[in-house]
Amino acid sequence: MAKEITGYLKLQVKGGQANPAPPIGPALGSKGVNIMEFCKQFNARTQDKMGKVLPVVLTLYSDKSFDFIIKTPPVVAQLLEVTKVKGGSSEPNRKKVAEVTWEQVKQIAEAKMPDLNCFEVESAMRMVAGTARSMGIEVKGQAPWA
Repeated sequence: MAKEITGYLKLQVKGGQANPAPPIGPALGSKGVNIMEFCKQFNARTQDKMGKVLPVVLTLYSDKSFDFIIKTPPVVAQLLEVTKVKGGSSEPNRKKVAEVTWEQVKQIAEAKMPDLNCFEVESAMRMVAGTARSMGIEVKGQAPWA
């Protein structure tokens, strides 16, 4: 018989660096989850993605057990990694902080495809380009579909 689900919990944790300190500890402790067990499992599964911010969706069950799904890093984190800037622009419509090419946008879109609600790479590229524009990152070149 299936276990009864009591809820879901979404966190963003750096790969291989989960520990019981805030914000992870209090979030899990308030739900009655074994904090150390989560940290051990998460760190074991994310050894290869050390230091990258990873969204995690925990499924909590009535017997205090849990399952979790690790998603791909957010588009913002991937754009910052590609451009090597610390953050987005305070005025994205006026001050541009970096540039990306359509090829880089395509790579990010293909990596993020499983977590996006679109079916074509072109649609995912438009989403990534929109995020880049809202951060003050200019997308250089002609769009592949234009």
